[in-house]
Amino acid sequence: MTVGERKQTLSIVVPAYNEEAVLENFHSRISAVLSAMDFEAEIIYVNDGSKDRTLKIMEHLQYTDDRVAIVDLSRNYGKEIALTAGLDHARSDAIVVIDADLQDPPEIIPDLIEMWKKGFDVVYAKRLTREGDSWLKKATAHIFYRLMQTSGRVKIPEDTGDFRLLSRRAVLALLQLREQHRFMKGLFTWIGFPQTAVLYKRDSRYAGKTKWNYWQLWNLAVEGITSFTTAPLRLATYIGLFTAIGTFLFALHVVYKTIFYGNPVAGYPSLLVVVLFLGGVQLMAIGVMGEYLGRIFNETKQRPLYFLNMYHPSKFSKPI
Repeated sequence: MTVGERKQTLSIVVPAYNEEAVLENFHSRISAVLSAMDFEAEIIYVNDGSKDRTLKIMEHLQYTDDRVAIVDLSRNYGKEIALTAGLDHARSDAIVVIDADLQDPPEIIPDLIEMWKKGFDVVYAKRLTREGDSWLKKATAHIFYRLMQTSGRVKIPEDTGDFRLLSRRAVLALLQLREQHRFMKGLFTWIGFPQTAVLYKRDSRYAGKTKWNYWQLWNLAVEGITSFTTAPLRLATYIGLFTAIGTFLFALHVVYKTIFYGNPVAGYPSLLVVVLFLGGVQLMAIGVMGEYLGRIFNETKQRPLYFLNMYHPSKFSKPI
């Protein structure tokens, strides 16, 4: 199929951090998929400050495959920034975002493209299963997605990662959002445009180790919640209100008991519990406000999202 008189173009954006164990196998599978499609395609590998041989492998892949482009970041900025850097350098009609660990099978890409041809600007891959994940990770992911569904105006699709296809106009809209605290799953949804899902079964990691521990996943969840909803601030307000009401009622109870029955014994244990409880509530509310204030502080600096060591375009890359 063509746009006007030219062949359609496709960019595959692949962020990678310490993926030497899987990168060559990933490239073999993605190359097989692209070779079977009638697209002028490029594969944009984003090296997110890897400390192993990831960059060397990318350079070897580019030497043997002229469809490969390399975006080498100056340090490790995190996956959300690495995704943005890859999208910044993609100039195709359609752009697919996929991880290098082969948990998201490249063979699903033709299904994404089929839905794009039907007029959808964002086609996200929705997981039916999560092979290789622990029960705790599955449970917390389930809670997080349902929480995002109910707490904010942006309804992030359930059981959906970053693996998806975006049209050119969707990418152009997305790249106008240059905020420092980037939760890409939310941004993909926030831009709007027609969106649909393609169902698939997620595989276990092919090789290597996951770069996401539970602490990092917790921080990502906090990032997502604070980026797309003020519900924690409202919750802190409600807790403070209910605590004040409860304290007032307890005070009335103490006054009533003292007037009618007296109070010969000092209530040290109950007093200590009340003080600690109120202190904990106050610290929690201050912490919630601090999370939002810290994000405001970082955004006002207006620093660039990233710096490059180098950019090696592919044979098909258009000028930046």
